[in-house]
Amino acid sequence: MTGPVPVSGWGRYPVVDAEVHHPRTVDDVAAVVRGGPVTARGLGRSYGDSSLGERIAELTGLDHLVAFDDTTGELTCEAGVSLADVLAVALPRGWFLPVTPGTRFVTVGGAIASDVHGKNHHRDGAFTDHVSSLRVLVASGEVLEVSRASHPDLFHATCGGMGLTGIVLEATFRLRPVRSRAIDETVVKTPSLDGALDAFEEYAGSTYSVGWIDLVATGSSLGRSLVMLGEHAEDGDLGAASARGLPVPVDTPARLLNRFTVAAFNTLYYGRVRRPLVRHRVGYEPFFYPLDRLSDWNRLYGRQGFLQYQFVVPEAAGRDSVAEAVRLIAASGLASPLAVLKVFGEGNASMLGFPRPGYTLTVDLKAGPDALRLCEMLDRLVLEAGGRLYLTKDSRMTSGMFAAGYPRLEEFEQVRSRYGATGVFVSAQARRLGLA
Repeated sequence: MTGPVPVSGWGRYPVVDAEVHHPRTVDDVAAVVRGGPVTARGLGRSYGDSSLGERIAELTGLDHLVAFDDTTGELTCEAGVSLADVLAVALPRGWFLPVTPGTRFVTVGGAIASDVHGKNHHRDGAFTDHVSSLRVLVASGEVLEVSRASHPDLFHATCGGMGLTGIVLEATFRLRPVRSRAIDETVVKTPSLDGALDAFEEYAGSTYSVGWIDLVATGSSLGRSLVMLGEHAEDGDLGAASARGLPVPVDTPARLLNRFTVAAFNTLYYGRVRRPLVRHRVGYEPFFYPLDRLSDWNRLYGRQGFLQYQFVVPEAAGRDSVAEAVRLIAASGLASPLAVLKVFGEGNASMLGFPRPGYTLTVDLKAGPDALRLCEMLDRLVLEAGGRLYLTKDSRMTSGMFAAGYPRLEEFEQVRSRYGATGVFVSAQARRLGLA
C-alpha cells in the first residue's frame, strides 16, 4: 500500500488522490476488500474515472498463466495478465486473441470488466463471448466459480460490469488459430462519410474492419475516410510479440495540438493512400495496435488530459446520426486527430454490455470547456437516436443518460445487492452515475 497519490485513467482526466494497494495473492485481495470500499484497477487503460476511487486494488500482481492447451487454444490465467503477455505465449504457438481492443496493454480482468470489443465485433462479438468461466472474489470473501451455467446472473453482471460485482481473479477463454503474425490488409479510400459507410456494407464479410475519419475536414471533404479491412495471412512467420513502444518523455504543450496542426496531420495521413483501393500485407501490431508504437501517447494531449467520447447508435438511425455527429464535431473547430468508426453486430447477454447492432464512433478531444459543450450536444443526438455511451471511455456522462442507455441497469443493481457488492466494490464513475 502507498499513501494517497494522484491517479488518473488513460485520458488523464479527472485526477484523484487514492490509497493504492498492490495485492499479489488471493489472500491479499481478500484483505484489501475487508478493509473497506475498493476500486479494482488493472493497467489503467480505461479512459475516465471507472478505475478511480479512494482505495484502489491494483491487480497486475495477479499475473500468472495457469494453463494453456495449445491443441484447443483454451487458456486459463490470472486477471492481471495482460493481452501482450497472452500474445507473447500464444502467438508463436499459432494462436491469437479472439477479440482485441486498440491496445494490447490491458489486463484480462480489465478486458472482462469492460467487455472490450474490436474490429471484428460484427463477426465475432465481444471479448466475453469467448470467456467460458471466471473465478470471482465476492464481498463475503468467498471465491466463486462463475460461468453461464454456474451463477449465470453474476457472470452476465461481471462481464461488462466495470468491476462493480466483485474482483475477477482468474479467467478461462478460447483463442483463435492463426497461421501467421501478418495481416492481409485492404484499405478503401473514400472522399466522404457516405463512401465509408458504403464500404462497410460492401465488405461486411471481412473478418476485421475499421474506419479512420478526418473530423477536421469540412465542406466537400466532410467525413473523408480510410476504411481498413483485414484477414489473418495464411502463410508467414508466427514469431513472438514485440516489446512496448517508444516513450513520450514530456507532456506536449496543449497549444501544439490545434486545428491547424491536426488538419495538416490528417491531410498527410489521408494522402498517404494514393489509390481508391490498396491491398498489402502488414504486421499485426500496426494493424491492431498502431498507437502502441508510443507507450505514453496520452501525453500528446498535454497535462490537462483529454476526453474520449464513444457512442453507438442503432442501425435504424445509424447513418443519419453518425453524419450529424461528424458535422457537429467538424463545425466545433476542436482538433481531433483520432477518430474511429466501426460497425457492431449483435450484442450479448452482459447486463451493461455496450455493443448493439449499429455504428460506433470514437473521438478524442482535449479536456476543457469547449470539449464538454460539444459532448453535451452529442449526448442529445445519441439519446434521440436511442444510443448509448461506452462506460470504459466515459468521464462525464450524466446519471440520466446512463439510465436511458442501459435498460438492464435495475437488473444489474439487483445482482450486485444479491452478492453483497453494493457499497463494497465502487468507483468514482459509479458514484457519479448514481450506483451505490
